[in-house]
Amino acid sequence: METQRIMEFPHRNMDKRPKKRPRLTWDMPQPVPPTKVLPTIYCGQEFANGTVPNYAYSSIYYKGVPSNGSPPWRPDDKDGHFVFAIGENLTPRYRIMSKMGEGTFGQVLECLDSERKEIVAIKVVRSIHKYREASMIEIDVLQKLAKHDIDGTRCVQIRNWFDYRNHICIVFEKLGPSLYDFLRKNSYRSFPTDLAREFGRQLLESVAFMHDLRLIHTDLKPENILLVSSEYIKVPDYKFLSRSMKDGSYFKNLPKSSAIKLIDFGSTTFEHQDHTYVVSTRHYRAPEVILGLGWNYPCDMWSVGCILVELCSGDALFQTHENLEHLAMMERVLGPLPQHMIIRAE
Repeated sequence: METQRIMEFPHRNMDKRPKKRPRLTWDMPQPVPPTKVLPTIYCGQEFANGTVPNYAYSSIYYKGVPSNGSPPWRPDDKDGHFVFAIGENLTPRYRIMSKMGEGTFGQVLECLDSERKEIVAIKVVRSIHKYREASMIEIDVLQKLAKHDIDGTRCVQIRNWFDYRNHICIVFEKLGPSLYDFLRKNSYRSFPTDLAREFGRQLLESVAFMHDLRLIHTDLKPENILLVSSEYIKVPDYKFLSRSMKDGSYFKNLPKSSAIKLIDFGSTTFEHQDHTYVVSTRHYRAPEVILGLGWNYPCDMWSVGCILVELCSGDALFQTHENLEHLAMMERVLGPLPQHMIIRAE
């Protein structure tokens, strides 16, 4: 069987899941007065070989883009995203190779670390006060996880962090695609039961690891579970052989390695913090969150259950964007809501 790296496939009508609506108002950026940004300040903290004190230095600017210099300063876009060009440097240490993704928090860039000679993923947070504050909490969580995850097998590993032109930048190890991306590029064909079971085992161990540290992820979903490797193999898809091409060959992709890691700890909370606001992406949101009853560790376990169903079926279990419909779908699957939850929600 041929081993390849995941590529984009020209599937049509691929994304069958409902499009997610914009985040609710509690998660929208608050307007902040414009501030003058000093683009020459750089500070960082290294975690790989012990803590390094913060430091600052002045960047040298050129009309062109030098091999080891900083690019010309540009204003951020209207949403506070960092504006860049492929091939430029993100500080003299990191050269931008490609854009890997974008979300409400900012962008993820694939970069070459010239000091460690490795490819890394850098999360460049929007230059908005709310997201800068959240990113500093995420760094605190990542540092705590790295301290206890000695083998680095449960959660994505932080390499470094720094503040560049008013953007908090978090440097991570480079991993493979998310389980959602893998499903999407595989036309939402489900994973084999044995493989889904192995994903489930690792996912439960990782969540238990976080809970033992008194941390609640609150945003578990296939998008936030990454394969460690991008390599995959092609295998016959026997469910589709009867409808296959004339030569009888119809294949689906399976990851070569089943190793996974959790990512995105921007919404992670400690046990002692406020647990009354809305958390989790809609499809994976627990009933107690929808009913406004407050939440705790079980909200992560509800998300795990929804994820496992999706990995085995290829479809999200609760495909809705409305609270009442969501609760009705839960009752259709699991029966009536417990009476004690209904009484507390009245």
